[in-house]
Amino acid sequence: MTALPAQPVVHEVNTRVWLREVGARTGRRMSLGDVPKDAWDEITPHGVDAVWLMGVWERSPEGRAIALRDPGLRAAFDRAVPGLREDEIAGSPYCVRRYEVDAALGGGEGLAAARAALDRRGVGLLLDHVPNHVAPDHSWTRRHPEYFVRGGEDDARRDPDAFLTVAGHVLARGRDPFFPPWPDVVQLNAFAPALRTAATEVLTHIGDLCDGVRCDMAMLLMNDVFERTWGPRAGTRPQEDFWAEVIAGVRRRHPRMTFVAEAYWDLEWPLQQQGFDFCYDKRLYDRLLHEGPESVRQHLLADEDYQRRLVRFLENHDEPRAAHTLDPGKERAAAVMIATLPGATLWHEGQFTGRRVQLPVFLDRRPDEPPDAELRAFHEKLLASVHQSGMRTGRWRLLDCEGWPDNDSHRRLLAWCWSGPAGRFLTVVNLSAQPAQARIRLPWPENGSCSGTWLLTGLLDGVRYERPAEELTGPGLFVGLDAWGTHVLSAEPADG
Repeated sequence: MTALPAQPVVHEVNTRVWLREVGARTGRRMSLGDVPKDAWDEITPHGVDAVWLMGVWERSPEGRAIALRDPGLRAAFDRAVPGLREDEIAGSPYCVRRYEVDAALGGGEGLAAARAALDRRGVGLLLDHVPNHVAPDHSWTRRHPEYFVRGGEDDARRDPDAFLTVAGHVLARGRDPFFPPWPDVVQLNAFAPALRTAATEVLTHIGDLCDGVRCDMAMLLMNDVFERTWGPRAGTRPQEDFWAEVIAGVRRRHPRMTFVAEAYWDLEWPLQQQGFDFCYDKRLYDRLLHEGPESVRQHLLADEDYQRRLVRFLENHDEPRAAHTLDPGKERAAAVMIATLPGATLWHEGQFTGRRVQLPVFLDRRPDEPPDAELRAFHEKLLASVHQSGMRTGRWRLLDCEGWPDNDSHRRLLAWCWSGPAGRFLTVVNLSAQPAQARIRLPWPENGSCSGTWLLTGLLDGVRYERPAEELTGPGLFVGLDAWGTHVLSAEPADG
């Protein structure tokens, strides 16, 4: 098992789509065991600590058939990929028939080869787990009806959209509390002791194959949420939460396995307490896209140790592409933020090259889009520079940006610093479309000396600034940035 760093940089890759495109370039059908070196290099630029191979498990033929009959889904597929053929619709990777690597991707041997290729690069491997539901043709629906939320014959007759009959047992279709049931999946019962044991075994098996797991919609299995969603149908509420029990069981065999929760509804903290190493920071995503700098700043006032266990992102397969939703300048400014904040960071394959089409996860093919070479160079420079600096091995601190009576543009700026064995670093971001200025007091030098000169060097552009120590700790460093401008600076005494 590759030990991931305390705050890993993760690159999400749609496995089937990626293999299809690698195969098109090489002129042969591609499995995970056949991927050439340059293709692995392409998805592991310097600074990436782990690759999440999304969608490797065996998908459900029955779930695919349901998707093919759904007019709304078919219309969405055609909008995303005009001219799509039916054989390019693989079915949902979150409608899992078996937690075995799909034979079309090379099976278990192919995944082992992929993991070895990543390990040679010092890069870990993350895979998916879908705890809330399975496909209708999963073996559990016939062999273990006790694992599921169940209904009666009256439920199946009265509400066939919410219940289905499998091998004589009426089982609930999967859902969350705010949406209608999903037609292609069957609801597991988080309160059932037998299901908890089975889920522990599945995750232990997954842990044999990778270094970490991303758990889909993890909050749906929490006792409070599950009880509100299913009420008496769930049975007796257990004393211990699902994740506390299951993660503890898996870690008896895989103590270093990394658990990542897809989480919403401000439930990140309790999920961290139940054993997750990292939880999605959807709140930061929403504030970056839809709110102003002060809202983002308020979010960053949270305790540093809590923030270190969040996953920061600007897009993933569930969200629109950043290049589609953000002004190009804002996209770069937000990327600088994500890369230099505490916590894990998640980057989505195609984000670096400016892809704009959000691809439904059911599909094997995406539309051709011209890559933005300049944007890719920016992202690769950003990730490599932050990684090489070692800044995120230190301690993080949010800084105040101060203005003066006739200029309140400082409200558009956000600033933070890192201090540790690797050095001292400062990030300043203008999260607005107008110029902004501020004074920012730095917590250096730590020994209280206010003499001498300090050298500030841009990690992304190499620009150097010399400033007197008394300015940094007195009135504060003067910073002026154009619209969406950023500084990522190392700081050290000019005399060494």
